[in-house]
Amino acid sequence: MREYLLTLCVTAAVTYLLTGPVRKFAIAAGAMPEIRARDVHREPTPRLGGIAMFGGLCAGLLAASQLTNVGDVFRLSDEPRALLAGAGLIWLLGVLDDKWGVDALIKLGGQMIAAGVMVWQGLTILWLPVPGVGNVALTPLQGTLLTVAVVVVTINAVNFVDGLDGLASGMVGIAAAAFFMYAYRIWYGYGIEAAAPATLFAAVLMGMCLGFLPHNMHPARIFMGDSGSMLIGLVLAAGAVSITGQVDPDVITDTTGSVKTTVQTMVPVYMPVLLPLTIIAVPIADLVLAVVRRTWRGQSPFAADRGHLHHRLLEIGHSHSRAVLIMYFWSALIAFGAVAFSVRSSSLVIVLAIVLLSAVGLVILLLPRFTPRVPRWAQAVVPPRYRARRGPVGEPEAGAEGPAESAAKPGGRANGATSLREHDRLARRGGRREDRADSRVDSRS
Repeated sequence: MREYLLTLCVTAAVTYLLTGPVRKFAIAAGAMPEIRARDVHREPTPRLGGIAMFGGLCAGLLAASQLTNVGDVFRLSDEPRALLAGAGLIWLLGVLDDKWGVDALIKLGGQMIAAGVMVWQGLTILWLPVPGVGNVALTPLQGTLLTVAVVVVTINAVNFVDGLDGLASGMVGIAAAAFFMYAYRIWYGYGIEAAAPATLFAAVLMGMCLGFLPHNMHPARIFMGDSGSMLIGLVLAAGAVSITGQVDPDVITDTTGSVKTTVQTMVPVYMPVLLPLTIIAVPIADLVLAVVRRTWRGQSPFAADRGHLHHRLLEIGHSHSRAVLIMYFWSALIAFGAVAFSVRSSSLVIVLAIVLLSAVGLVILLLPRFTPRVPRWAQAVVPPRYRARRGPVGEPEAGAEGPAESAAKPGGRANGATSLREHDRLARRGGRREDRADSRVDSRS
């Protein structure tokens, strides 16, 4: 575990330190496109953040290759080299798109080529583990097509969700953390060394996202661009492909003593292969909805619009930061819920906790204008927006009024009592005007 943590920290540190110089380079290179109709930011922001993330990936893999235990992955497997080759191709394609723009079909072809290069170097699905049956071998053509499909779907799912500051890097970081916990348990819990490359990929991916996130939080100083979103999507897919077909269900059955338990334990393995649902369920849902929506309108599935899930959260009244946190919440709930289910599938507590958290998420989702206030003893450790502000004695706390009253006040910062006094003053003024009008009518008569 310490070697994985060291790899994570090296990757995060290099990514964080490179992002500043990369930002200056992006500005000098003119990689700051104009504001588009579907964008939510208001000022041109440099892209090419994927350059720093690719540097972190290379540094993390280099550091891991020099370690005692994790270094065995590079000596016993070609998968790290296959990942680096595919990542280099997809990163170069993303850099070209961030600077000059690349047609959607050309990007799709490039993604397939990158996936094909990884397959050619050995990172592929050779068989599917079926509890009670064993490993079902795939033909080379079937394995290649399935691997390419998993890689392309995951890359585009992450690329589609990259629409708000810190959204893609945070969601993929959460998914990588959940996947790391699962792969690490498969390796050390059941002694399956074939899960080691996937564990390494997850640790490096966490470092890439954590190192870039401080620069990308709202308001973002730099965007990862396609060079970053496609890169982290490919690394996430590589972990899913690596662990699938490498885990023998008969070995887990020998440890658990039950085929049923083996099936439940391996749930997070099957789902990423068929459709990486438990790892990036929200981006996948956004991808499917976008394709259906655009096809229904007679548009290309790759035509950009403002119908993504994060755009809809903004439209119903959520702030930028809250929309990102809501997406984080649902991603973490699904990803870690799947991992918890694989560990203790028969536990009623896990089911009840998932149901309770889902209910809490729905309540937060349906209250876009609700701003929670924390107790006074905890206000020192929370952002200013969550601190209660009291007015003069006898007046309620600022921010306690409804949205309509708040919107009617200049700047939205006056308290409720001031609004009431202003309303009474206007009413009295209107009454005096009516009295003067009545007196003028009586004098004329």
